[in-house]
Amino acid sequence: HGIGFISWGPQRRGAIINALLLAAGLGSRLRPLTDQCPKCLVPILGRPLLEYWLCKLATAGLEDVFVNVHHHRDMVSGFLSRKIFNPWVKVIVEEELSGTAGTIRDNEQYFRGCTTLVAHADNWCHFDLSTFIDFHVNHRPDDVLISMMTFRTASPENCGIVQADDSGVVQGFFEKQVSPRGNMANGAVYIIEPEVSEWISAKAEVKDFSNDVIPRFLGKIAIWENLSIHRDIGFVSSLLEAQNDPPMADCWPVNIDDWYRTYSENLIHQQIADLV
Repeated sequence: HGIGFISWGPQRRGAIINALLLAAGLGSRLRPLTDQCPKCLVPILGRPLLEYWLCKLATAGLEDVFVNVHHHRDMVSGFLSRKIFNPWVKVIVEEELSGTAGTIRDNEQYFRGCTTLVAHADNWCHFDLSTFIDFHVNHRPDDVLISMMTFRTASPENCGIVQADDSGVVQGFFEKQVSPRGNMANGAVYIIEPEVSEWISAKAEVKDFSNDVIPRFLGKIAIWENLSIHRDIGFVSSLLEAQNDPPMADCWPVNIDDWYRTYSENLIHQQIADLV
C-alpha cells in the first residue's frame, strides 16, 4: 500500500473490523458532471474522492475492504485494480443497484461474524477514523449495535435528522422532512456489529440503510459527532465548496500510470474549473 497498517489498540470484543465503501450511486444530481465520471471519483483538489476514503481506511489499519460499483463501473474498477490497491481492495460489481443495505445482504459471506464499517463514499468528510473506531470498540454504550457518525447541518431538510438521549443513543430518526426536528444529521458512516448484518441478511425486503435499518434499531444506535467538515458532494454547490476546503492527508504519491493519465484528461476537471 505504500504505508504500514496502524493498530488502534485493544478491541473490547476482539472483533475483526472490515469495511464496505458504497460507491455505486448514479450521481443524478451532479449531471452533467457524472456523465463523464462517477460521483465516487469526482476530483476534490485534483484527486479522486474515493482515494481519500481508501487513505482513511489504510491509515486506520483496515485490511479487508470491499467497494461496490455500478455507474461507470469500468472506470471505478480500473481505479481500484491499480497496484497500490490490489489485492487489498475487493470490487463488488452490481449489475443492478441493490440498495445501501441490499449490498450487505447480497454479499453476506464477506461480513458474516465481522464488525463492519459501512460508509457512503460519495461524501467528503474530514474526520479521524481511528477515533471513531475507538469509540465504537471501547466507549459506545452497552447494548448498542451500531455507531453512527453525525454532523451539524445547515440544511436539515436535505438530511436524515437524529434525536438522541443524554447517553447519545438514537431514539428518533426523521429522513428529509420539510420541518426538521433539529440539525444533528446522519453522516452515513456506520460501524455495525454482526447482529445487524445477520438481521439484514435474513430480510429480503430490506434495501435501504436509512429507511429500513435505522428505524428498526432505534435504541441500539450511538452517535459520534464529527466536529470537522462533512459535505454531501451530490450537490454542485457543495462539490464546489469542497474545492476550497483544507486538503486531507495523502497516503500515496500521484502515480502517473495509464489510469491516472486518462483520469487527468477527463472533461470533468475542466467542467469543475469552469464552475469555480
